[in-house]
Amino acid sequence: MKKFKMEPLKDNVEEMFIGPFGSSLKNDCFVDEDDAFCMVYEQKHAIQKTMDVETRYVNEKKYNELKRFNVRGGDIIVSCRGTIGETFVVPENAPLGIMHPSIMKIRLKDGVYDKCYFNDLLYTRLKKHEAEANGSGVKMAISANKLGEEFFPVPSIQQQKEIEGQLSLVRKIISQRGEELSALDNLIKARFVEMFGDPNNSKGYPIVKVQDVADIQVGVVIKPAQYYTDAEHGVKAFRSLNIGEISIKDDDWVYFNEEGQKRNAKSILRENDLVIVRSGAPGTACVVTKQFEGCNAVDVIIAHPNMEKVNPYYLCAFTNYPHGKRQIKAGTGGAAQQHFNVGKYKDMDLIYPPKEEQDEFVEFIKQVDKSKVAVQKSLEETQLLFDSLMQQYFG
Repeated sequence: MKKFKMEPLKDNVEEMFIGPFGSSLKNDCFVDEDDAFCMVYEQKHAIQKTMDVETRYVNEKKYNELKRFNVRGGDIIVSCRGTIGETFVVPENAPLGIMHPSIMKIRLKDGVYDKCYFNDLLYTRLKKHEAEANGSGVKMAISANKLGEEFFPVPSIQQQKEIEGQLSLVRKIISQRGEELSALDNLIKARFVEMFGDPNNSKGYPIVKVQDVADIQVGVVIKPAQYYTDAEHGVKAFRSLNIGEISIKDDDWVYFNEEGQKRNAKSILRENDLVIVRSGAPGTACVVTKQFEGCNAVDVIIAHPNMEKVNPYYLCAFTNYPHGKRQIKAGTGGAAQQHFNVGKYKDMDLIYPPKEEQDEFVEFIKQVDKSKVAVQKSLEETQLLFDSLMQQYFG
């Protein structure tokens, strides 16, 4: 971090405190928008970093009771419960509101900080505290008084604006790369509909059951902790957390020891198998690639496609897109936490174009994926640059 003048944060704020006691703002205090005097600022505004979230309101009487906890444009709010340390600069044109007990408000003195610069500085400082708390095994907590005693750098306003200008430019590039990836994903979905029609089978292809083109089973449900081990001595086991739409989320794995792997031999995965989420985000599917062959699967649906009848990537796309999702939603009663079971997946109606057309679609995916790889690489490099700049300026 560059060497700037350091001052206690409390010297440069007008107000900094956490919201009212929970008993002051219970659920029965909220009113319909038609009867509202002002909105309530909550931690979801800080976490999602937007005003575009579902809003709750209070009447004028409740506002007057809690007007010390008012929020106005330009204030910075911080999430203080559950997800702790997320920050948000309330837009200058935002409506009047009061604080929910789950947030902290910081109102800066005029002329000391550029609000966007300070927001980045504050967020970095809180993330550092979070990392230190996690390392000590103590849950992070935010104290306005303790935070106020900490020394924060105070560059000149011109220096702050120059720093934020650099960060804003890199943020814009990161956002553009993310939009490009989304556009490429949407291109694949549009191509699927163009080739195979809508979920109502507007192209008039034959319909078969999923079980006609794949063998379906459930991954083992394994509970005893003694079957788990570390990465160095174990075999990866797929869970719902590792299954993303089309691609594998290669993080947060669990591992089986040798005994656990033998116990669950029937759930060992092969290249081109599908793994499908049963609950949480039921029906989300991805294809097992060569690098994950030999892994196991825990409490997910496993499909072994007949490669002569169906391209696994076509079956995966059908499962993930509205064509399959509509049936999956019906199979769970529309509730995300209900299980989508093996029998229901077996019995799903599958639009069944000729195999060569399936292969043509999958070849299209491969070509688009080449573009996605290039964009993803650029995104990762730009993110590294952003992280480096944040480290340089905020430590």
